[in-house]
Amino acid sequence: MSGKEIVLDGLSLTLADVSRVAREGYGVRLSEAAVSAVKEANALVERWATSDQVVYGITTGFGDLASVKISPRDRRTLQENLLRSHACGVGAPYPTDVTRAIMLLRINTLSRGHSGISHATLSGLVNLLNAGIHPLIPCQGSVGASGDLCPLSHLAIALLGDGEAEYRGRIVPVKEALASAGLKPVSLGAKEGLALNNGTAAMNAVGALALLDALRLAKTADIVAALSMEALHGVPYAYDARTHALRPYKGQETVASNIRRLIEDSEIVERYKKDRVQDAYSLRCVPQVHGASRDALSYVRSVLDIEINSVTDNPLIFPQEEEALSGGNFHGQPLALAMDFFGIAVAELASISERRQARMVDASLSDLPPFLIEDSGLNSGFMIPQYTSAALVSENKVLAHPSSVDSIPTSANQEDHVSMGGYAARKAVNILENTRKVIAVEMLLAAQALNFSRLSLKPGRGTLAAHECIRRVVPYLRKDEYLHPLIVRLADLAERGSVIDAVEAEIGELG
Repeated sequence: MSGKEIVLDGLSLTLADVSRVAREGYGVRLSEAAVSAVKEANALVERWATSDQVVYGITTGFGDLASVKISPRDRRTLQENLLRSHACGVGAPYPTDVTRAIMLLRINTLSRGHSGISHATLSGLVNLLNAGIHPLIPCQGSVGASGDLCPLSHLAIALLGDGEAEYRGRIVPVKEALASAGLKPVSLGAKEGLALNNGTAAMNAVGALALLDALRLAKTADIVAALSMEALHGVPYAYDARTHALRPYKGQETVASNIRRLIEDSEIVERYKKDRVQDAYSLRCVPQVHGASRDALSYVRSVLDIEINSVTDNPLIFPQEEEALSGGNFHGQPLALAMDFFGIAVAELASISERRQARMVDASLSDLPPFLIEDSGLNSGFMIPQYTSAALVSENKVLAHPSSVDSIPTSANQEDHVSMGGYAARKAVNILENTRKVIAVEMLLAAQALNFSRLSLKPGRGTLAAHECIRRVVPYLRKDEYLHPLIVRLADLAERGSVIDAVEAEIGELG
């Protein structure tokens, strides 16, 4: 762990904070106000738990069993039974960064003091995160209402000492990890199981980290599109600020500005700009297409900014009024719709990229050698990387079908409309990974093509910086080579944002 920490109050967490905890090893602690709010709500729950008052999930069963009254002596057992029975997920476990984000978001929502959890149990979850004990959480099993019951139960049973966890690079029984870290299992009180497993933290965590990666990839896509534009001897007129002022979408104006700055001082553009008045849509409409995707991602961000500081379990405790209200804040529909939109938006970045690639390898559509190789025929050059992109784009078309239009009843029709937000988030990540690879292939082709296009002409300041960055990890090819490792290197370059760093060091921050 990094030794740094984020103070949680349930109100002020940012997406940057999520990344710091998930990927940089920051720890967390509860603010004094959060501790006070948690204790106040828990005291009320403890009072209800010893009374005859009917309160869902405290003195009753769950879901369709809400009408079953639970005796006072069984109300603690009820909570542990809930978690063990609900921890029935399947599939591969979430990656460690996603698991840390899930843990963080669950702690943050519980810290608001509307869930009834005890300070001791919540501190147990904080201790797990800070000790680097990451429960194995299978990624399949959530229908997105009542939130992410199944994956969050896999997280919560770790507090009981059940299940397995990743700890110090090894997969071990949770009890072993707890003992090694000097921690002990907790004993749950009234409502605590329900507080731990009822909510949207899993789909929220997947979405938050994916969004941060997608925002970086969108900027990389602008840079690579500018490289392709120069390599194809594109003309600059479509990026004129006056055009975009007449249709002032923020994303569109930002992308157009980025392209103008990237190709500034380009001798290639200057040499060829009088050859024609317009280009094919895959070049001419980059601001409109990339920009629309950026605007969609801005919407997704607005949803996630709200969700990471929301209370999403049930019932909700209102200590001042001494009430417990059953509602539907666990329903993942806002996230499901947003992550479906995310997938569509990111898929379009890949779709238009593949069209630019097709132009670069087709000598009839460019001034470039067939398949971007000097001795084509003997060499296939970059013929097949475009096939790879086409395959990934086609996969994305299937994955982009929205999950949120589906629903399947659960809990004996008590939960008769669900969001499928968990899968909306997971398949959005698959689309993102596919698109990153497509952009990597465009980098490979555009860098090769720009070597042909340059001759004695200098690219723009930004595109030159990008080209030099790419050339540090992949060479110009004069004959056929093993291409797979080159694409992997470039995908890694895109994931790390290295091309962005190189460009911004030269021309300043891009939009």
